[in-house]
Amino acid sequence: MTLEDRSERAADEGPRPAIAAAGARLGLVVALLLIAAVAWWWSAEQMRGMDAGPWTALGGLGWFVLLWVVMMAAMMFPSVAPTVALYTRMTKTRTPLAPSAFTAGYLLTWTVAGAIAWGVGAALSRVGGDALAWDNGGRALAGTALIFAGIYELTPLKSVCLTRCRSPLGFLLGSWRDGSVGGLRMGVRLGGWCLGCCWALMLALFALGVMSIVWMAFVAVLIAIEKIAPWRSLIVYGTAALLVVIGIVVLVAPTAVPGLTIPGMHDMMMMMM
Repeated sequence: MTLEDRSERAADEGPRPAIAAAGARLGLVVALLLIAAVAWWWSAEQMRGMDAGPWTALGGLGWFVLLWVVMMAAMMFPSVAPTVALYTRMTKTRTPLAPSAFTAGYLLTWTVAGAIAWGVGAALSRVGGDALAWDNGGRALAGTALIFAGIYELTPLKSVCLTRCRSPLGFLLGSWRDGSVGGLRMGVRLGGWCLGCCWALMLALFALGVMSIVWMAFVAVLIAIEKIAPWRSLIVYGTAALLVVIGIVVLVAPTAVPGLTIPGMHDMMMMMM
């Protein structure tokens, strides 16, 4: 049996091998979860009082990228921890830094994505100006972005990327590289598949308020459920329907969305405090 055949066969097993490996590498998983917990705490502290609702200003590049990396550690480590555990169990190298390199490569992909998101946001803010304010086009843009994120859930590209994310053993067998450099490359590649799977959910986060710890947790739960939980089709269609419904409500009655900060109301409350 070729490596490609083994990879395809392993893909059918879904997340089960990684979950089993998590039990065998419990210390590593706990360490990643502790890092995620600290990242959640730090993010909540940094974001306190900064939620201005949809399309919240992102601040300077350096500050945003730092916050973004910590946010990604908080949001992604719980769902990627079983994959890291499986990689650690499978590696035959004696280089102790390989799992760390694998994790760093994964975060590197998301770091680049965050820098690109900041660049796009800065460009749109400069070009669009007041046209993208909430009372102008911002509300319509937020609702449309959420509906688009829901539709993306049902696309073939989402399906392919989610399959890779839900089949860690198949991914590892199909892209194996030895050593720390190999682990870094594999982590970058896994991050790429994860980005393809989750970028629309991240767009939804920006549309709901990227500086909101509530919406950050909401998106993180969706990501974890999609990657780990059984009944894949039910979850994907449920996520798609939920995002579309929220998008429609944002368009027609945004005050009915629980936890959504309306930009104008946020400014008034800040002035009154």
